[in-house]
Order: sequence, then C-alpha cells, then structure tokens
Amino acid sequence: MTTDHGGFRGYYVRPDGPEGTERILRLALPPDVPAVRLARQATRDALAAWQLDHLEDHAVLIVSELVTNAVRHAVDTGAVGLELTSAPTWLRVEVQDGDPHWRAMDRLDDCDESGFGFVLVDSLADRWGVRRVCAGKAVWAEFDAP
Repeated sequence: MTTDHGGFRGYYVRPDGPEGTERILRLALPPDVPAVRLARQATRDALAAWQLDHLEDHAVLIVSELVTNAVRHAVDTGAVGLELTSAPTWLRVEVQDGDPHWRAMDRLDDCDESGFGFVLVDSLADRWGVRRVCAGKAVWAEFDAP
C-alpha cells in the first residue's frame, strides 16, 4: 500500500499509452447500503463494455469492499464516489468519501472482527493506496490488464 497525496484528480496521468485511450466511469452513490449493489453492477457493466471481463471477479470484489467501507465506516461522508478508469494495459478503481481518516493495516490484530478488507485488497490488486482529496479521502486499487 502506498499513501498517495496526489493533487486534483484530473492531473493523474499514467505514463503508458497514448492520450485518448482511457475510458472513465464516474458514479455518485448514496451513502447507504444500496450503494454497494449499484457499484457492483456498474462495475460489471463497465468491464463488459470495455472487454475487461477477465478482471471482473477481482474488480467487483474490491469495489464491493471499498464502497462497503465508505458506507459503514466513513464519518459524515455525504455521497460516495466511484471512479473506474481503464486503458489497454491497466484498470484503476477508486472510491472517494468525505472522511479524511482511514484505518491502517498495521493496527489490525486477530481479535478484530472487521477491517480485514484491506488485506483482501492488498492480495488482489497489483497496486493500491490512499490519497487525500479536498473533501476526504480516495482509496484506489490498480490491476494490470494485459
């Protein structure tokens, strides 16, 4: 996991691939339980349209975990944002909420009943991290998509 204090989201640029090859889906979700179902379906639909079906299982699981965390644990979130970005060689999933705090993986122990979702994200994603945004935080995960 890396802490990414990147600036305005629009300035994020991947070094590979020519400009104009990215596909982006942005979705504002309600800060309640139906958000998880909506996010999973939107992810499935986008990956099918982008012909990235081979990433569906891992991407949907990570989207589900990150949106669930935003809905259940973020304080004063307002809307939850989901952004999927893909290019020919990668897929990036990002979930934003209004809470600037996050739980670090190193504070978990065997007695915890929750919080192991980041262990799952760490094992499935090729890269992931957390970055501050103006209204809270964004948790992102990336997959290589050959």
